[in-house]
Amino acid sequence: MTNPHPWYKKLHNQVFAAMLVGAVLGVFFSEGAVSWVGWMGTMFVRLLRMVIVPLIFTSIISGVISAGAGAKLGRLSIKTLVYYISTSLVAVLTGLVLVNLIKPGVGADLGQAASSALPTLQTPGSLTEIFYRLIPTNPVAAMANGDMLAIIFFSILCGVGILGLPRKERETLGGFVDAAFELMMVITAGIIRLAPLGVLGLITTAAARSGLNALSSLGLYMLTIVLGLTIHLFLTLPLLLKFVGRLRPHLHYRNMSEAMLMAFSTSSSSATLPVTLRCVEEKVGVSNRVSSFVLPMGATINMDGTALYECVGVIFIAQVMGIPLDFHSQLVVVVTALLASIGAAGIPSAGLVMIFIITDAIHLKGPQVGLIVGTMLAIDRPLDMLRTMVNVTSDSCGAAIIATTEGEAGVDSALR
Repeated sequence: MTNPHPWYKKLHNQVFAAMLVGAVLGVFFSEGAVSWVGWMGTMFVRLLRMVIVPLIFTSIISGVISAGAGAKLGRLSIKTLVYYISTSLVAVLTGLVLVNLIKPGVGADLGQAASSALPTLQTPGSLTEIFYRLIPTNPVAAMANGDMLAIIFFSILCGVGILGLPRKERETLGGFVDAAFELMMVITAGIIRLAPLGVLGLITTAAARSGLNALSSLGLYMLTIVLGLTIHLFLTLPLLLKFVGRLRPHLHYRNMSEAMLMAFSTSSSSATLPVTLRCVEEKVGVSNRVSSFVLPMGATINMDGTALYECVGVIFIAQVMGIPLDFHSQLVVVVTALLASIGAAGIPSAGLVMIFIITDAIHLKGPQVGLIVGTMLAIDRPLDMLRTMVNVTSDSCGAAIIATTEGEAGVDSALR
């Protein structure tokens, strides 16, 4: 009997093949290959970013309306926050243990690694400003600027406000929002069909521009982060799926493979969100009520990989500078890394720039800090790809676990 879905027609296999071809093109043909296919990656990411704001706005409002007012919405919110804070904290502590055991910065010679210019990103001057950003003074401007924290807060308020309207108006607005959300999902599905071409361009560019000298100079530092992310991805999260959600981790990872590969390719949790939503609902079996509320929040505030990376990065900087950090200073690093990861934008290399918030918190300042961070940026792209995949996978695990605690039978049949 002929297989109705041969392996080469499955999107995740096409994406994986595009990654391999892109890596070969980037390594052997360098910038020439970037000029040939790099534009496809740029176009693909722009298409994904085009749908992010309307998708988040409509999905959160739809999720709040579906959850209902009062106890149900409050219960869903508490479960979501508890999961996200807990997993990020475990990730930070994993990084803390590894960086103290391996000590990648002790005796590190960074002279061979050329420092790179830091990306131009608007970062908050303090942790207090992260919380200020929750409340937009101009919701339209927040949407235009892609301020996800403000968009999420305003969307939740809109959803709660719709629930407080009389029945006729509530049904009218609710139906409009649901229809708008379905429209965005249809547009997103069309964009995702272009994923193999987009991934080919992205991976070719990333492979062509990776610095081999930097890789050799910062090898132990990279090993520490990769080991920490691997532990979180293949030990911590599967244990949560198995013992908290009572789900089969290997089935969940198989169902989420498309989103995981997309996260690795784009290095952006926000750009991957449309794919994550589609996989979680269609393959994992989570209801729109849970996924449309949990996943947009996760793409903004649940940054397990970023939190681990920031913790390791700051202590690495201190080790390179020969500055010992006592227990209190490392505790400050843990707490600040946890909070700073919440405010990190879901875009490439945002976590690296957020490191300055943590170094300021422990009074680690001076031009040498900027020089070391610039050197770290030289090898940040492959690390960014891996930690973004960890971030997105954690979001999906959270949606599945929360759905099971809400008694959703669809997840049971999809994963068990």
